[in-house]
Amino acid sequence: MNLGETRFTVTRAAQRVNEPNLLAALPLVALPGHLGLPLMVIGLMIVLRNSFSAKRRFLRMQRAHPNMVFPLRRLMRREPEIVQVFWQQYLRVERLVLPRRHRFAVRSRRHLKRRFQRKPA
Repeated sequence: MNLGETRFTVTRAAQRVNEPNLLAALPLVALPGHLGLPLMVIGLMIVLRNSFSAKRRFLRMQRAHPNMVFPLRRLMRREPEIVQVFWQQYLRVERLVLPRRHRFAVRSRRHLKRRFQRKPA
């Protein structure tokens, strides 16, 4: 077995191990609260590390739909900004689902910010 065949075998084995992870995460991502997002990020990291064509396809998707891919890229960093990503996604979902008069996340954040802001001495 030469180096190319070994690399191909290892890549295929990693993909086979990762398939259940991706399949389990797929329906969970659509649920409110983004329960499947951590599973999807882990699976995506494994696939992107082992597959050149997947990297190329991911970059093409990033150029075509930057707002969809950016949260995933933020979660794949070495020190992910988990709370910020979840907050941003929550605001997006709220904007999509609720009419303007029923949205409360931005107003409540601003209210809490004003309430707990330090007063000048």
